[in-house]
Amino acid sequence: MEKGYIQVYTGNGKGKTTAALGLAIRAAASGMHVYIGQFIKGMHYSELDILEKCRYLGDHIKLKQYGKDCFIYNKPTEEDVRMALKGIEDLKSAMKSGVYDVVIADEINIAVYFKLFSEDTLLDLMRSKPDRVELIITGRKATEKIIEQADLVTEMKEIKHYYTKGVQARVGIEK
Repeated sequence: MEKGYIQVYTGNGKGKTTAALGLAIRAAASGMHVYIGQFIKGMHYSELDILEKCRYLGDHIKLKQYGKDCFIYNKPTEEDVRMALKGIEDLKSAMKSGVYDVVIADEINIAVYFKLFSEDTLLDLMRSKPDRVELIITGRKATEKIIEQADLVTEMKEIKHYYTKGVQARVGIEK
């Protein structure tokens, strides 16, 4: 890839991670190498299984989680912060390694929102992106500065969701 861009998927609607994973599969099927860092997530999600089930994708996509078994509901712990900062360092290394064509920072906007690291830390990550790497940033609550720095921004807007009627996340659909 001659030129890589910065894409942001944000908003309250469903589909941000799914869109990023779809892009990862498309890139891998084209022979590209993808690094996915999932912030805050430490639980098992079905997307983790696809790499084990598809050897080719597993050779082209590396996914690492930087979260614990449960989502952050209150104040983040020191371990939450430590894991998130490790994720930032790993993303920088992946971008600069020359190995990865696409780097995905899944739920990184929420990591900023929960103050696991500063907005400036994410902006620095964006500015440090090598020209040939495509950087995908996902998560609700993207800040105005993050949006300004990006080349492409898609907002997923929730119109209606069955979650409001008590439907929990379903395997294969939401998790």
